[in-house]
Amino acid sequence: MGHLRLRPAPTLSTFRRIALGTWRDAYDPSVYGSLTLRMDAAMAYIEAFRAATGRRITVSHLMCKALAAALQAMPDANAILRFHRPYVRDDIGIFFQVALEDARNGTLDLSGARISDPQKKSLVEIVDELEMRFAKVKAHQDTELEQTRQTFRRVPLPLMFWLTRLTSFLAYTLNLDMRWAGMPRDPFGSAMITNIGSLGLDEAYVPLVPYSRVPLLLAVGAVRAVPLVEGDEIRIGRVMRVHATFDHRLLDGSHAAVLARVVTAHLERPFEHFDRLPESAEPSRS
Repeated sequence: MGHLRLRPAPTLSTFRRIALGTWRDAYDPSVYGSLTLRMDAAMAYIEAFRAATGRRITVSHLMCKALAAALQAMPDANAILRFHRPYVRDDIGIFFQVALEDARNGTLDLSGARISDPQKKSLVEIVDELEMRFAKVKAHQDTELEQTRQTFRRVPLPLMFWLTRLTSFLAYTLNLDMRWAGMPRDPFGSAMITNIGSLGLDEAYVPLVPYSRVPLLLAVGAVRAVPLVEGDEIRIGRVMRVHATFDHRLLDGSHAAVLARVVTAHLERPFEHFDRLPESAEPSRS
């Protein structure tokens, strides 16, 4: 079995060929966009879900499920580049960035955890799996991750750039199973999510990580109460800003429109799209 399960993308459009010929790597073609979501219904769903299940669900869990549904609705966006050609993934993976402290010197570091095929899992399963993975990462008990981190610690800094490029070439371009070298299969998945709202931030555009071959990153901001205009009236409502960075060689406006539409539908009408809750747990929506 290779590093990923892949199949060649269908016939390329003229624009896709131009994009592939214009940008050589992910350092060049970053596109940025933002979306403002109404979050009153989502926060009500989170409260009802916690009451019904006892799980501490967050906006990040909802976004994981919503983004997976969006990639399922737009499979062309679930792709990577190999030999300068798009390949569509057979699987969906969502990677979460996690801040942790280096026990050796107390410095802050970034790590992460990936959820495989969240579109096939319930929110309860996603919450439980992420809680387990985050706990292992923060306790430095994720064996594969710690082995990789130790390897990178030993590499001289001037060689780090070339090592990441070599690893990316072997694992993604050649699609080799690199578990023998301590690299787990598909560690970064199809898209990345970072919750900047947990840091008290509303807005941030995160950079693409070229060696990961992930073409889409979302920065999820804090939920804020703001004045909103509804008809001729002004009322207080809760909103959240989502900031996207994507690789223009693989994604463009038509992909972004579908992804944004699906994510918006899930977050703004959560009782219709996420796990069904007992009627007694749902708030009155008369």
